[in-house]
Amino acid sequence: MGQGPIEKSLLPDTTVLAHGETLIGGVSLTELAKEFGTPLFVYDEATLRARCQEAAQIFSDGVAFASKSFLCGAMARLAVEEGLYIDVATEGEMDIVLRSGVSAQRVIVHGNNKSDNELRRAYDEGVHRLIVDNFDEIDRLEKLVTSEKVLHCLVRVTPGVEAHTHEFVRTGQEDTKFGFSINSGAAREAIDRLKSIAGIRVHGIHAHIGSQIFEVDAYLETLAILAEFVFEDGFDELCVGGGLGVAYTTGEVAPTITEWGEQVRQAAWAVGFPASVRLTAEPGRAITAQAGVTVYKVGAVKPVSQRTYMAVDGGMSDNPRPVLYGSGYEAFDPSYPLAERTQAVRLVGKHCESGDVLIDEAWLPEQTGVESFVVTPVTGAYGYSMASNYNRSTRPAVVFVLNGEARLVLRRETVDDLARLEV
Repeated sequence: MGQGPIEKSLLPDTTVLAHGETLIGGVSLTELAKEFGTPLFVYDEATLRARCQEAAQIFSDGVAFASKSFLCGAMARLAVEEGLYIDVATEGEMDIVLRSGVSAQRVIVHGNNKSDNELRRAYDEGVHRLIVDNFDEIDRLEKLVTSEKVLHCLVRVTPGVEAHTHEFVRTGQEDTKFGFSINSGAAREAIDRLKSIAGIRVHGIHAHIGSQIFEVDAYLETLAILAEFVFEDGFDELCVGGGLGVAYTTGEVAPTITEWGEQVRQAAWAVGFPASVRLTAEPGRAITAQAGVTVYKVGAVKPVSQRTYMAVDGGMSDNPRPVLYGSGYEAFDPSYPLAERTQAVRLVGKHCESGDVLIDEAWLPEQTGVESFVVTPVTGAYGYSMASNYNRSTRPAVVFVLNGEARLVLRRETVDDLARLEV
């Protein structure tokens, strides 16, 4: 009983699995772990760039990288270099993007509860788009915007479509905190109000129906509803949001960005959107997930009557998705990437929670044990970005690799960093 070597399809594009070594971007994972310490996020820059290019080519100008999936200055610059805009949802995200040197005209601002500061900064900086979410926001915009400076907007609507995904990441149904309902008439009222405000230009609508979606049918259903809703508005832009799923475990298959984009574009034309309408999207996970892996070091192995626990030096502080959503992952030993994985363990973190489980049943080679390195693939999205300091843990370093070179883009936090907020 057991499993074969890790599937290469789950790994970054440049991965090489060799006897005794795993290379990504021409760099050894074990050598990276020794140099930068663990836990460590490693991103293949070539994969990131390829996915960004794919999105820029299949969608219209205005397609954005959903920065909540993974954001730092280096990532923001990379996405813009490859033709994307940057989608942000808080002032913190907006700030780091602008600090990185990205023009505000490449920034799209989201949020279901934007503060006065966030709205004012977005307006003053001159962002590409503001995605309007609720009537209280419209009230504040009415006081903020003047006819001397135009604010370019999309209106976020909820089409009443329930995507086939986890309930915590569905956003297109009626019962949601996001956007204006089409069915209730709120979306039409919002559009009419915004059109009446001098200084605001409404370019179109935005509809994001959820995350980690494998079935494109939900997008097609959404487009049919949206086409009927805005038939007479003459809008020049439609954003279908993001949410395209990725394969995390053996046997899972997801559409590529190109396949997704082609189907969405064909469906938009079929339901009546003119080809002149800019069709945009906001991929995040589909760009970053497979491009990144996390490297841990094993500190303890504890056999009990039911199973064997293998504890690594990270856990729910650097990957909370298994705890939040029951998300599945694979694991492998970078020193034995071609070995049969015959050792079944429960891979756990070091935190004071019984629920701090990374993989309920992970398969690793028999040689893997204390002091070994263990890698979890497909952790480039929502790992670092959702990382916490629980138990006063320091967040890991992040390294980009390309053509045999590694560059540190986010250093490891220190206990001095954590103490800096004390007063």
